[in-house]
Amino acid sequence: MTGSDPVTTLPADLPEPSPALRSLYLLRHAKSSWESPALPDHDRPLDPRGERAALVMGRFMAQRRFLPEIVLCSTAARARQTLALAAGQWPVMPPVEFVPRLYLNGERELMRAMMALDDGVRSVLLVAHNPDLHDLVTTLARRGDAEQLARLKAKFPTASFAAIKLPLAHWAGIGHATGTLVCHATPKDLV
Repeated sequence: MTGSDPVTTLPADLPEPSPALRSLYLLRHAKSSWESPALPDHDRPLDPRGERAALVMGRFMAQRRFLPEIVLCSTAARARQTLALAAGQWPVMPPVEFVPRLYLNGERELMRAMMALDDGVRSVLLVAHNPDLHDLVTTLARRGDAEQLARLKAKFPTASFAAIKLPLAHWAGIGHATGTLVCHATPKDLV
């Protein structure tokens, strides 16, 4: 891919990762509705644009084979809906754990959730919120295409997806990892 391509990925025919190479996929919830101002933030659903974006991102993940072994998802309605629509585009639904602490509790809580993963898990998808996801992706993705890293650092809009390869023997060490950004895509990039 050229540096001007908004979606950067490594070739699909990469060899199988070594046991110490793990894949972290991040998906920010899609655009939510503000139609009912009295509705608690946690309970806000997706708006129609968000529903379409979640489908687009799910198809993209399936086409590029960014399919996790396990999903950790915020309990917020908009995160659960984003996951349901995206995962509906995948050939198989992986196990999902709905984690209350992934709802707007900071980057550190996202890290803690991953540190608790079994070391047999080689790939995980986090479905959560900003600023937490944006902080996490900019902390971990320190290698890769410079233009894409700069774009990612600038913002991580709704329904954004990122894939990071991490040289980790154990998930417990994720706080000290330096990852490589292998993909960053937004719905605008794909439609």
